[in-house]
Amino acid sequence: MKTFISNGSAISYNIYGNGPISLLFVHGSFIDQSYWKEQVSFFKEKYQVITMDLAGHGQSGTNREEWTLDQMADDIVNLIKELDLKQVILIGHSLGGNLALIAAARHPDPIIGFIAVDNFKNLATPLPGEYESQVAEIIENSKKNYARTNEDYARMVLLTPETPQWIMDKVVAAYRDSYAPMGQQTLPQFFKMDRSERECLPLLKPVMNLINVSYYPTNKAALEKHAVNGFGLIEIPGTCHYPMLESPKALNEALDEVIDGILDQQSVSSQQHTL
Repeated sequence: MKTFISNGSAISYNIYGNGPISLLFVHGSFIDQSYWKEQVSFFKEKYQVITMDLAGHGQSGTNREEWTLDQMADDIVNLIKELDLKQVILIGHSLGGNLALIAAARHPDPIIGFIAVDNFKNLATPLPGEYESQVAEIIENSKKNYARTNEDYARMVLLTPETPQWIMDKVVAAYRDSYAPMGQQTLPQFFKMDRSERECLPLLKPVMNLINVSYYPTNKAALEKHAVNGFGLIEIPGTCHYPMLESPKALNEALDEVIDGILDQQSVSSQQHTL
């Protein structure tokens, strides 16, 4: 485990393998980099694989008075700069996909590929007005009973009755035991991510590649409307939001396919530039 300082906090990360292409994996909210274990094992022989704990998660620091998603995205950019990475494929799960999108928009030069795992299912689309009262209730409940609110959210939105029990137990514990000041401050920001998506999408140089789980459908019309630089979508079967736990083989195969496509396109672009 290595660390560096970003925005005043120690950010933990690991590096596996080597090579000119770096796969930077960014985990989702309230979990940690260990969720990428099967992806690390699969890809480290071919690429440099980097995982990180977002601030307030895993082994990273919690010493921030103000918690913003913008800062967390900056932490990703700062890690890329710290390691002087030149050819990066960003791979973000859930919230990690949103943070990776912001990072790619702010620091585009080294980003040659972008992959989101089970995210952007209603890309750049605000929540319907009828959900506003539910959102307000969730935010208020988080202030009163953070652990219970997080647990209820995970069970209702991210897991299903068909989810294997061990995954359910692992995710629920992660949500229930997460760092409350960070969670309480960032929670309201989650429900406004459509604004950030609309701002960042025109600045995303690579195609937006999605690998989504079938337990909840993807709004393809929203992708066609808002993914202005193109998109790819692979759907894999599953019962929950965590394919790296439930379906690691299917996720690895999908990632491998998308990465090969990114590198093929990169090669074609380089040849055209040479000509």
